[in-house]
Amino acid sequence: MFWADAKKARRIKTYMWKHNVKFHQLSYREMEHLRQFRRDVTKCLFLGIISIPPFANYLVFLLMYLFPRQLLIQHFWTPKQQIDFLDIYHALRKQSHPEILGYLERVIPLVSDAGLRWHMTELCTKIQHGTHPAIHDILALRECFSNHPLGMNQLHALQMKALSRAMLLTPYLPSFLLRHRLKTHTTVIHQLDKALAKLGIGHLTPQEVKSACYLRGLNSTHIAEERCRTWLGEWLQISCSLKEAELSLLLHNVVLLSINYTGSRR
Repeated sequence: MFWADAKKARRIKTYMWKHNVKFHQLSYREMEHLRQFRRDVTKCLFLGIISIPPFANYLVFLLMYLFPRQLLIQHFWTPKQQIDFLDIYHALRKQSHPEILGYLERVIPLVSDAGLRWHMTELCTKIQHGTHPAIHDILALRECFSNHPLGMNQLHALQMKALSRAMLLTPYLPSFLLRHRLKTHTTVIHQLDKALAKLGIGHLTPQEVKSACYLRGLNSTHIAEERCRTWLGEWLQISCSLKEAELSLLLHNVVLLSINYTGSRR
């Protein structure tokens, strides 16, 4: 399966090179395939490096058996492992949610516009009381996230570390690298969102819907497909309304839109 993915990724890259096509000009499925393949290659490269010394391949097989979540790509997870491991990863990113929301509450006094301060207070209060925010509640704050105090270039190191954990990215990097990775990751999701809006959620398979929701912060493993489609539609309405300078709001939306969303269990 991995080799088939590698061949497909090579075909896409060859097409991009021959026709001078940029990543954001690809179709949704092509973009998503390249994004996931890059993550899989990272794991494979690590295994390849540690297997270079003589007889180290025996150690690699032992490590793969002991740490399948960390070392194996999803193709090699069993169905039960897939559910269990995705639950574990979501539990890890949920640990950062209180810290991210607490930071948003602390910066409210720094917002110069009284109307924006009121909207931010209302949003934080709703979320703290377990209410799923409406799309207009979030979009009303886009100005706060385009410049001081919550613009991408104004985020503090601790907030960027918390946001990195919420995105399942390593937080153990210098501030300038954290900012660069968050910008890059959020930009890719924004580009995927535009391509997905063009394709239409209705054309996604159930698994594609679940994967798309999980990437954007929702633990979709225990939520019915239709509820996932509804949530993904809300996400796209927000994302496709944002400009590049407002992508800090999309980054925070990983928490804002997912934290109180509930769906019927299968």
